[in-house]
Order: sequence, then structure tokens, then C-alpha cells
Amino acid sequence: MVKITIAGAAGGEVTGSSYIVETENAKVMVDAGMFQGGKAAEEKNRLPEDVDLQSIKALLLTHAHLDHTGRVPLALKNGYRNAIYATPATIDLTEIVLLDAAKIQEQDANRKNRDHPQMHAEPLYTPEDVAVFRSQCKQVLLHQPIPVAEGITAQFHEAGHILGSASIELTVEEKGTKKTIVFSGDLGPHELPLLRPFDQLPFADLVFMESTYGDRNHRSLYETLQEFEQIIQNSVDQKGKILIPAFAIGRTQQILYHLAILFFLKKIPPFPVFVDSPMAIEAGKVFTKYPDLFDEEAIEWKRQGVFPLDKSLFKFTTSVEESKQLNDLKGPCAIIAGSGMCTAGRIQHHLKFNLPVRTTNVVIAGYQSNGSLGRHLVDGDRQVKIHGETVDVRASIHTLNGLSAHAGQSDLLTWFSSLSKGKPKVCLTHGENPQREALASAIEKNFGLKPSLPELGDVVQL
Repeated sequence: MVKITIAGAAGGEVTGSSYIVETENAKVMVDAGMFQGGKAAEEKNRLPEDVDLQSIKALLLTHAHLDHTGRVPLALKNGYRNAIYATPATIDLTEIVLLDAAKIQEQDANRKNRDHPQMHAEPLYTPEDVAVFRSQCKQVLLHQPIPVAEGITAQFHEAGHILGSASIELTVEEKGTKKTIVFSGDLGPHELPLLRPFDQLPFADLVFMESTYGDRNHRSLYETLQEFEQIIQNSVDQKGKILIPAFAIGRTQQILYHLAILFFLKKIPPFPVFVDSPMAIEAGKVFTKYPDLFDEEAIEWKRQGVFPLDKSLFKFTTSVEESKQLNDLKGPCAIIAGSGMCTAGRIQHHLKFNLPVRTTNVVIAGYQSNGSLGRHLVDGDRQVKIHGETVDVRASIHTLNGLSAHAGQSDLLTWFSSLSKGKPKVCLTHGENPQREALASAIEKNFGLKPSLPELGDVVQL
């Protein structure tokens, strides 16, 4: 009997992805993500109850985003000493993400204690807790089976979501029987530029599948880029600022890629573009390290001299002082800063300063979880809270779902189609309930399978 406990991204939540796989002989964990999206979500950021970290023989990471890796330092802090398996790019990017998260938590705790001395706020973890991360990592290459615990073999497959992202296939052998469990991780849309598309897997007995956009397809990339170009052109005409909240890993590089092409083709006159994110700058170095992970189109643009991290096109700010100076800058200009859901980081300061200005354009280019500041902006709130202060929203808010790094419904069904032939048990996670329900209905209609919609803490047996 194989038991999988769902320790995150379930019950209609999109963040906190984590699974504990248990056999008679071994126990492994797939992802250990942080919950994001406001105070209620953040209060769940603890390790699963009744889990002895020493009993977990391996931790496997699908990709580097914080909602899949953000609780790893909690495990390290509390005594996890076994191997962490991930692709080389994921290891490099995860180290950057976790160090940044630790620093932000320290800063937030210090600010709370300064403003409310009675709080005694403490960060979940510090940079010192992250320091041992790399020493416990073991690199895995795509499509190569690797034993990770007694009777459990893992194989990683391209997920096409961000650099190094993977779906994980676990083969479990127990009492002479063999079972295959597939974790989709986050899947990228098939036409996502820069990165290679996802792999389709041949077989599984059980599939845990993301459903972030399970209810709809994104606008075509062509239409999205046309709209993006128009927003930029209007902002240039108004001499306004463009604020782009973006995940430092994946989304920032995608946006720079498109801007570089627009400038190169002279569709938009060049204007100052600031990448105000030390983490994005470090992530950019990792992208240059793994050109073999780029798709053919990106490689061709690179041959022509267009690369998204060209310092002649973009300006990179690292210090807090440089970031503050951007407040005094006149438009037209663009500022790309994290976090992607506006829940932390430098984008909050830029939003606080610029949301009341009518010539500001805010471009939301990715999923916004319930309760996040980004979600409030997308939902049209005319006042929002930032650092405890009420801020009027007079800026124009634009949503560009066509730039999402998540697959829409059609691409999700395409990914699942090869697995459907084996009639596996299917669990839909990593999606709000309307999205999960819509994808479940589409899977039942197209493949005759009825997926389950597990809650946080549910145990799935195989």
C-alpha cells in the first residue's frame, strides 16, 4: 500500500505545494512550498504535523518558485539532513529564491517590531537556515531514473514552466508489485517563448495534476503581445510609468525577452527599463548558464543579437538607495520588480508611491492568489492596504494572462492525454475550486475519467 498525504496546494488553494509519499519501506517528500496570499495563508507556513523529518529519506523539487520550495528551510532548520533532488537549474534558482525569502522575512519582522514593539515578530527562517541547502542537493538530469529511497525511483521530465522545471515520475516497488505516480508540478503553456515545451509522459497509476487555469485558455500569445505593445505605446505617449510586478524567476526574463524584441524590431522607441530586483539579476545569470534549455526561437533571436538580459537595453538596480531613486524618475519608463503577486518585495514600495498617479499603468502578467495585493488590484479595488497604509488606486490596471507561465485548459488536457490511456487515478491540486471543477469536468468529458478534488491533509492510497 502506497499512501500520499497532501500537505499543500489543495482544497482550492494554489500555493504551498507539497506531498508526502509513504510506503512500507520508505517515505519521501515532493516539494515543500510556501503558502502565499495574505495573513490567513501565511499562518499555514509550518511543517506538516506528525512528520518526523528523519523518517523522510528524500526531498524532490519540481521547480524553484517559492510556492514549491518556500518551506524547505523550515525542514533544514528542524533537522532534515537527507538529500534534496532537483535539476541543476532548479538548484541554482532555488538557492536564490530561498535566500531572498529569508531576507524579506527578516526585514518584515524588523519593521513589525519597530512599529509594534509588543509583537515580538520572528521570521520563519533566516539566511543562516538556508546556508546548508546546496550541500544537501543532488543534481538530476532529465529522463534518467535515479534511486531516491528503498524501492522508490524518480525520473524528471521537462515541464516547460520556468528554467529547470520538471514533472516528477515516481516508480514504487513493493512486495513484487510496481506502481507509477506522476506529479505534474507546474506546467507551462505550449507556446511559451524562451523555454522548451513540456514532455508528455507515457503511463501512470496515479496522477497529481495542477489546475491553476483549469477553467480557461489564455489569449493567444500574438494577441497578448499586441495588447502589451499598445499599453507600452500609450504609456510612452502619456510620459507615464509602467509598473510590472513579476516573479524574479521566469516572468521577469519573459517580459525582458519581449521588450528586447520590440526594441530590436523598432516597434517601440527604446525607453528606460529598470529591473529593480537583486533576485532577478541573479536569476538572469543562471539563465545565461543553461542555454541548452532554451527553445529554438530563443536560440535564433540570440544568434541575431537579441537576448533578454542585454545590459545595453535594460538597467539593473541592486541597492535600496537605487530603488528609492526610481520614485523621483519621470516617465516614460518601466519598473519590473517582485514579488509577482505583490505580496512582498520592492514592487510594494513602487505601487504605494505610484498607484495614486493617473498616468501609471500596472501590468499584471501572472496568476494572483486570493487575498494577495495583486488580486485586489485585478479585482478593481479602488483602495488597497500597503505596509498598513491605505493607498488610493487611480492608476490603470491591465491583466495579461497570455503571458502566464501556466498552461491553460487545452494545454493541460494535451499534457494529460498520453497518460489517460492507462486510465489512472487522477487528483487535481494547485487550483482554486472553480478551476479544479472545470478541469475535472473536461477530463471526464474527454477521457472518461472522474478526477478527485482533495482537501489539505487528505491521504490518497494506491
